[in-house]
Amino acid sequence: MISAHGIGGAKDLPIPSELAIAGAVAALTVSFTVLAIAWRTPRYDAATSGRPAPAWLARIVDATWWLVLWRVVGLLIFLYTAMVAVFGKDLLTNPLFGIFYIWWWVGLVWASLLFGPVWKAISPVRTVNWLLAKVSGGSTAEGVFRYPERLGHWPAAIGLYAFVWMELVYPYSTEIGPVRLWCAAYVAVMLVGGALFGDTFYERADPFEVYSTLVAKMSIWGRRGALLVVRFPLANLDTVVPRAGLLAVTAVLFGSTGYDSFRESTAWIKLLQNTAWINEHSWAPTLVKNAGLLLFCLLVGVVFALGTMATGVARDFDRRRLPTLFAHSIVPIIIGYIVAHYLSYFFQAGQGTLIYLSDPFSNGSDWFGTADLQVNYFFSYHPTLLATLKVLVVVGGHVLGVISAHDRAIKLLPKQHQLTGQLSLLFAMVAFTVGGLYLLFAA
Repeated sequence: MISAHGIGGAKDLPIPSELAIAGAVAALTVSFTVLAIAWRTPRYDAATSGRPAPAWLARIVDATWWLVLWRVVGLLIFLYTAMVAVFGKDLLTNPLFGIFYIWWWVGLVWASLLFGPVWKAISPVRTVNWLLAKVSGGSTAEGVFRYPERLGHWPAAIGLYAFVWMELVYPYSTEIGPVRLWCAAYVAVMLVGGALFGDTFYERADPFEVYSTLVAKMSIWGRRGALLVVRFPLANLDTVVPRAGLLAVTAVLFGSTGYDSFRESTAWIKLLQNTAWINEHSWAPTLVKNAGLLLFCLLVGVVFALGTMATGVARDFDRRRLPTLFAHSIVPIIIGYIVAHYLSYFFQAGQGTLIYLSDPFSNGSDWFGTADLQVNYFFSYHPTLLATLKVLVVVGGHVLGVISAHDRAIKLLPKQHQLTGQLSLLFAMVAFTVGGLYLLFAA
């Protein structure tokens, strides 16, 4: 269940790959052409976009009891997870693996799309830090030091890379000891960081809070100051603050998903099995896998940086700022690939985790009444539907990314470069589309 996730491979995709790729490229090209004609002035403004949420909903969301309720929920989930990590058996039926690899990593995307920045609301490390501050008489808003601006989201990018490395490269990722150690290290770093830099540390350096908050920018829920508002998702996305390390975060999320697809392809498997020096050295496969994951993440970052920096800007504008200013446009693409990549896996393995949840110690218990449930393999029996959904969400994510990048471009670029200056970025988007769909079919 844990290691055999991914996109399902060609057996799930009875659509001709050439047709899907050609259609996706055509969709991007047509979208750009329509935007060039009909979208000539910026439409998204963080200071004015969105309408106030219904008053009754705002009262609930802003109430202290609502905040406390979700803090308690997050803490209970944390305590349950700690219990199965410490006292559970080292078996794949231990719900720790499903919580760690399925609900935490993949489920966070769905939850954030529906409800906004979920991890910020339920984060157990925020809750524990708040409790420690109350005991010591301190405040969580401010730490001992001011968080360095130059760090931006770089710690979050490193944390996300550590997670995907654990999932995709580390050879003992399905043993309880390493997963338990990874979680303990995460909690320790987050608590120390929160004590030193306050809540700002969680907003910018917690890999899962940054991940959840970025995805939540494609939900309808947002804030204008302290006011809860309902926004069109792309208007919400435009409010992403372009901090240092933002491109690194998106490159890790996008590149790791691409690598996860590629590692199940025939070409990759043949490389590992048929290359003599890899087979002659026990350390070689792990080295090659590490290089593959790093290469995919770097490739995404470099291609996007070159695509943005090649656009036409005013002479006094620092081109090095462009990758960060446009990085938010990768978020819809990331969501599209993650949804496509994990769709059947999350639906089926997520049910398995719910079943295992009732038997935390693998002794036949049924704590929550879910132990006798059966996994529904709906998508396995409807491969054409699954294939269609995957291609649609990938192409849709790219189209939304192009729209988001176009709106930002006409804000930043001089009029003589507002269209031609975007061509290099469009080529980068097309490269991502072709590469992503190729991997979707090749796995």
